[in-house]
Amino acid sequence: MNAIVSVTKDWGIGLKGKLLVRNPDDMRFFKEHTMGGTVICGQTTFESFPGGALAGRRNVVLSLEPGYEAPGAEVYASLEEALAAVHDNKTDDVWVIGGASIYRQLLPHCEKAIVTKNDVVLPADTYFPNLDEDPVWRVESRADGGVTGSGIPYEFVTYARNL
Repeated sequence: MNAIVSVTKDWGIGLKGKLLVRNPDDMRFFKEHTMGGTVICGQTTFESFPGGALAGRRNVVLSLEPGYEAPGAEVYASLEEALAAVHDNKTDDVWVIGGASIYRQLLPHCEKAIVTKNDVVLPADTYFPNLDEDPVWRVESRADGGVTGSGIPYEFVTYARNL
């Protein structure tokens, strides 16, 4: 299992349920990596998708709301149920995509984390764990991303779990 996320310099990922940095190149990057695989997210993240379930991917949603239905997705009430549901998938085909609580719960199960690092600090109320300060993780590779339409430089950093 892997995580994929877009963060600011202070590892912010969201404010009031919205992404901090709008970047079409990052959206394409996300789609390229997750297409054909399984994405795992929480209910709030799922509800933030403008078109509902992400097409071309198996959508797995964690929700504590009894009877919650997510059209086009499988809904599980516990982390254990969700992990059991994706157990037979190839590791590289399962992507944790948020929100913050889901990242915190599933990051210990991830082998890699692909992070779009945006060179900016913006107001945020939601954060991803700082992998640079976590001895469990190391930088495996870096790739230049470019600059967003609003002038924010970004790069793609792949972290691998230390064995």
